[in-house]
Amino acid sequence: MESTTEQPRNISGSMQSPRSPSSQPYLSVSVTDPVKLGNGVQAYISYRVITKTNLPEYQGPEKIVIRRYSDFVWLRDRLFEKYKGIFIPPLPEKSAVEKFRFSAEFIEMRRAALDIFVNRIALHPELQQSEDLRTFLQADEETMDRFRFQETGIFKKPADLMQMFRDVQSKVSDAVLGKEKPVEETTADYEKLKHYIFELENHLAEAQKHAYRLVKRHRELGQSLLDFGKAIKLLGACEGEPTGKAFSDLGTKSELLSIKLQKEAQQVLMNFEEPLKDYVRYVQSIKATIAERGTAFKQHCELAETTKLKEINLDKLMLTRSDKVGEAEIEYREIKAESEEATRRFERIVKRMEEEIVRFQEQKTEEMGVAFHQFAKGQARLANSVADAWRSLLPKLEASAAV
Repeated sequence: MESTTEQPRNISGSMQSPRSPSSQPYLSVSVTDPVKLGNGVQAYISYRVITKTNLPEYQGPEKIVIRRYSDFVWLRDRLFEKYKGIFIPPLPEKSAVEKFRFSAEFIEMRRAALDIFVNRIALHPELQQSEDLRTFLQADEETMDRFRFQETGIFKKPADLMQMFRDVQSKVSDAVLGKEKPVEETTADYEKLKHYIFELENHLAEAQKHAYRLVKRHRELGQSLLDFGKAIKLLGACEGEPTGKAFSDLGTKSELLSIKLQKEAQQVLMNFEEPLKDYVRYVQSIKATIAERGTAFKQHCELAETTKLKEINLDKLMLTRSDKVGEAEIEYREIKAESEEATRRFERIVKRMEEEIVRFQEQKTEEMGVAFHQFAKGQARLANSVADAWRSLLPKLEASAAV
């Protein structure tokens, strides 16, 4: 699932040979070389982000910048704010446990996930045109810091977030008490989409849970074989020939198999469990887009209703020849324009989501197919290695037993 630095990807997502004609547009990004900087609570990991492209809007064929996790968060938030209806690729979560935050395994998993994140954006037909993506891939560190600390998010300050929670709590209470009827989209296609996404999330989460258990089992079995190998070699040291030699060979073989199991556990983690976890995050990102669609539909309905009320009020004033007709006409035109814009915004979200779900399913089929193929190959390779190892040891053990 990782991008490659040897061969750029063209804008359709397929691989392009370095010898391909330069007229073929491509944009390829690699997240590499994680380095820990700072100490204590101020410590963080920086990454080299390498961009290779022939697109004219970029500064040159190759650009290298240094980015940290918060820069990736900035990019994700900007895209989510601007591209309503598009499934913004998910980011790997932050580690809440200090002792794991800078472990080699965690750092590599995050690097790989960040690489996938930014390449999904670079290969998306709309997101790849984002000015924020170009800023992320090209701006120097000082400029990137300035952008990141600007008030560009939905919430300008913590008080806004607290107010939102209070508003939501109030609306939920009103709905429970019957004061407000929830405004929800109920089309068959929308219900089908929601059902698919929620079911997919459950199944992916369950599969990821079992993949985690499989990794744990491989590691525990590898450790057990290592401990067994050491113990049996010590036992062999107390025996004479040929029993002692057979025991020593058995211990050595156990230790070698332990290494294979540990390596396979790492492969399952990176190539099977992590892709499943990534898609769990992806589905959560889609659910956030569904929530945005729900908000847009509610605004569309409420403004349409308000427009009708303003129109009725204007008709009444015109019939009574009220001196407030002029003011009412202005209010009606303003709310009608706002309502039409809300309708267009909602319809744009719906259209985008229809295209996005097709892209998502095609991408999921391809990437999950690769993950399951790699998993099956790894398990078959491990099983053959284990069988061959024990099979090669049998003649020595049989000869020892016959003495």
